Order: sequence, then structure tokens, then C-alpha cells
Amino acid sequence: MNTPQTHPKLNVVVVGAGAAGAFCAQALRRHGHAVHVVDKSRGAGGRLASKRLEWTDLAGQARLNRIDHGAPGFAVESAAFADDLAPLLAAERLLPWLPTLKPGSGPAGDAGPLLVPQPDMPALCRSLLSDTAVTWSFQVDRLLHSADGWRVEAAGVALPGRHDAVVLALPPAQAAPLLASLAPAWASSAAAVMMQPCWTLMGVAQAPTLPMAWDLALPTEGPLAAVIRADARPGRAATAGHAHWVAHARAGWSRTHLEQPVPWVRGELEAALQACVGEAIVWEHAIVHRWRYARLDHGADAAGHRSSDTTPCWWDPTRRLGVCGDFLGGGDVEGAWRSARALSATITAT
Repeated sequence: MNTPQTHPKLNVVVVGAGAAGAFCAQALRRHGHAVHVVDKSRGAGGRLASKRLEWTDLAGQARLNRIDHGAPGFAVESAAFADDLAPLLAAERLLPWLPTLKPGSGPAGDAGPLLVPQPDMPALCRSLLSDTAVTWSFQVDRLLHSADGWRVEAAGVALPGRHDAVVLALPPAQAAPLLASLAPAWASSAAAVMMQPCWTLMGVAQAPTLPMAWDLALPTEGPLAAVIRADARPGRAATAGHAHWVAHARAGWSRTHLEQPVPWVRGELEAALQACVGEAIVWEHAIVHRWRYARLDHGADAAGHRSSDTTPCWWDPTRRLGVCGDFLGGGDVEGAWRSARALSATITAT
């Protein structure tokens, strides 16, 4: 008589609290593993990012807003991904957004609606991690493996506890140094992944005087790839007489000007945004953010080659070391989910 095979329940450290890390942590916990997530930031989200803006307006009044300056939303293609997100949709913690394109925009990549977490983009990862132990402001710079398991360090300080397995859910360029002495082939593949940079302008301005019947523009020329009227998206609070703008530069433009001074970049992007809107923009507060690893160069696999055939995750069952991320799953939020789910299932099966 065959007895069902049982697999050990592990204490797993997940490094990274972006979409891949949050999805992986949730899936591992569903399989019965104990999970501790660490992240160098002060909160979850990764490139599902939101920034707190504080300034004094033109009337001298203190103002506070949050603005999403990473992915403006994400698409759902597979039924399995939709099923996983169904509870959040039912609770209206995810809302559909069908952007209204500005006339003359380039083609949109997604025909259907995008999903927008509430009240900000990082809320998706916060929801996924709501029952998971997390240590913030812990930038892992060393991983040590021994017969007793893993030691996870940040600036010489070890994460307390015993760790059976480690999962890296980081952009490939950040994962590569941690993998260099542990898995040189993985480190080489991760370092070779082509990621696109992006300069992003965001801020609050006086509302346009001309009527606006669009909330998304995809310019066909110039430095900007996308312009979002951020306060027109579902669940975002509009401020009377104001407009919240987010403008993402093209990857090529961002790469060419990656090391330019911030004031110069801001000036160039403000001028481009003004041209897109079609009238002068009176800013109350504006800043720029540089994403060095904004998105996958689509068509490039985890070895840097242009191919649509990618391995969804990496797992070393001997040392219990794993890697997941959107760069292995397809380059978007669903790709991060796909990679995370594949890795959690592989860990549980070994």
C-alpha cells in the first residue's frame, strides 16, 4: 500500500516585498510554510509604488497628497490569476480602470480594463502580506549557507531565527550580487537581463482650463511614453481645482539621460508634459523619480537573449535557495504572480 508522500514545512525568508515577493509569501503560507519577508524599503510594493507629497500651495496652505508613480494599473490575462484576485475584487480592494485615451495616442497594449488597487498601488502587496511577518529597512547584503540553514545579513546584522530556505524576489540586477558566490551561473544570467530605466515626473498642478476628456495619453513622439491624469483613476481622491499628473519617459530617452542632473530632467519632462496637455501647466509641487529597473525589455529572457521562452523560477533543492520575479514570468504583475506561484509549488514539492 502506497502512503502519501509528505514534505517538510519550512521556515522561509523572502527577500523583497514587491509583487513577486508578496505573491510568493502568500502562496508559501497557503502551503503551510512559515514565512518572514524582508525589504530594504519602509513599505511594500516595489514598482507598485506610491509617493507621499508634502508642500505649501500658492495660497500658503500646507498640503498632503499621495500619488502613484510606478505602474498605473495592471492587466489580467489568465483565469487562474483572476481567481486568485477574486476576493480582492469582491471586496472592492481592486477596481477596474478602462482608460480613456487622448486622441492621437499610440495603441494601448491592453484591450481590457486594468486593475487598480485601493487606496494606492502598494495596497495590493500590503493585502497579500497582511498575515506575514515582515522586517522593513533591512537591505540584505550577505547570504550565508551552512548545515544549520541560512544566515541572512544586512550591514552585519543577522535576521533572528533559523531559516531553512531563502527566496530572492528582487530585480535581477539586485539579485545578482547576492547570488555571485552561491550560484555563479544564476548570478551571470540575472546580471545579463536587460531592464529598461524610466525617469518619471509627478506632481500637483492647477487644473487645466481647457476641457479634458482623457485620463491617459500615449504620445507617439517626444520624450514621454505615457501621461496619466492620476486623480481621474478609480478610487483616487480628486482635489477641486487641481490635477495630479504622472508622466513616464521613454526607455531610450531615460537611458540616454540617466545620469543627468535632476533639475534638467524635470525641466525637460515638464516641457514635454505641457506640450501633451496643450496649455501652460501651473505647478504647485512637482518632483522626478529615477527608476533604474522599471520594466523588463520585452523579448529578453533571463539569459539576456531575445526569446519568449523563459523559466518561471529558479530553485536549488539541495541548499533550498530560490529566485522568482516578473523578469522570469513575463515582465508584468501577472508575470510576477506566475513566477511566484511556480516557485512556491516547486518548494513545496521538494
